[in-house]
Amino acid sequence: MFQRGERNTEAYREAGISWWDYCGPILVNSYPTYFERLPRLVERINREKRNSKNYVLFLGETGAESNQAPCLSLVQFQIEDGRLLLTAYQRSSDASLGLPSDLYHLYLISRQVDLPLHSITLFLGNVHIYANNIDRTRALLQGEDGVKFELNV
Repeated sequence: MFQRGERNTEAYREAGISWWDYCGPILVNSYPTYFERLPRLVERINREKRNSKNYVLFLGETGAESNQAPCLSLVQFQIEDGRLLLTAYQRSSDASLGLPSDLYHLYLISRQVDLPLHSITLFLGNVHIYANNIDRTRALLQGEDGVKFELNV
């Protein structure tokens, strides 16, 4: 649903995903907004496949009213020796809740490019665990199943 650019939180709820309920009826300043721009860029990368060029998806400005820039601000696609190197900058990351999801999204993005993935490099400006999720994070690291985190909004 993310990659199709779905912004309506009701559609997620109907699919059994209540994660986005706190956002209100429409997602703003989040992944679906940049997935709208991604297909054109991926199409260009797949068409050109230039080793000498860095293809960049800049997400620092979304036009949405917000007191901060999107957490994921920049994704760079580089081709080297016929392989894809994906590099991203993220200004803020919840280590327990958001980071695994963000890495997975970058992997999904890389699969849209018709080249084998060499690496994903993620630069993080701020990584944190919210106090209300510290015990859950410890449980997850100890291998417990069914750990659920609280959203911090």
